[in-house]
Amino acid sequence: MDRYTISDLEKLTGIMAGTIRIWERRYHIIKPHRTDTNRRWYDNDDLKRILNISILYRKGVKISKIATFSGDEIEEKVKLLTRESSDTETQLDTLIVAMSDLDEDRVNDILMRSIINKGFEETFTEVVFPFLRRVGIMWHTGSVDIGSEHFVSNIFRKRLISAIDTLSPPERPDRKKFIMFLPESELHEMGLLFFTYIIRKAGHSVLYLGQSTPFNGLKDLVERWHPDFLVTGALTSLPFGKPEDYLKRISSAFRDQTILVAGILALLAGKMSLDNVIPFDSVNSLKKYL
Repeated sequence: MDRYTISDLEKLTGIMAGTIRIWERRYHIIKPHRTDTNRRWYDNDDLKRILNISILYRKGVKISKIATFSGDEIEEKVKLLTRESSDTETQLDTLIVAMSDLDEDRVNDILMRSIINKGFEETFTEVVFPFLRRVGIMWHTGSVDIGSEHFVSNIFRKRLISAIDTLSPPERPDRKKFIMFLPESELHEMGLLFFTYIIRKAGHSVLYLGQSTPFNGLKDLVERWHPDFLVTGALTSLPFGKPEDYLKRISSAFRDQTILVAGILALLAGKMSLDNVIPFDSVNSLKKYL
């Protein structure tokens, strides 16, 4: 979809709708389209222009000066400014523009610069996951298509897998055994991959089963491998008839394991008080068990 309301622009850029209207009226930086009933709407080019303008504005360039630049000049100045920037909001805006342009090189460049400046773990907690949450808002408002979302998510996924592959085999004598899995029909594995990286980096053994793991297959592997922990989660309740029943089922089936759950399952587990099911909502809360 390439049609946005001024409210969409406010959510996606962080610039108040009233400010955008003032910029339109006073500086003519953007000219909105109009519906038959005279309501504003904006296209993808307008979104990218506003994002680029917001980057320059946050960097101290006056809006009256920005208004004198051509579209090409704005893009060039943004590229120069963001090349060395470690500012999170700027990185988020730049990632949205790169996603809209399907520019893999630019996404990878932003990631690499952030990893150099912040570190790998901080890049995912402070940049990648906030960005994906913003993309989620865009998806729900119809502001991003599924192809663009898959394009950028798979760049992050490849980066995580590559980072996991570079870790040394676990050697600590007190290492624990973790099975990482998602319930059947749950396909969003970015968080699970990141938690796998954190656990492996801490020196523990991991058996990664990934997305949409059949319950019987999980049970078989638990009986054969004897893990200390199971780690799972779900972004929404969509994969379940009743998420509460799923938590009761895994709690009953795996009495010898501690089961760490994230996402929607963590919210429910906190209310249900199952003795071997522990909710966690951040990397720091996960690290308590490492």
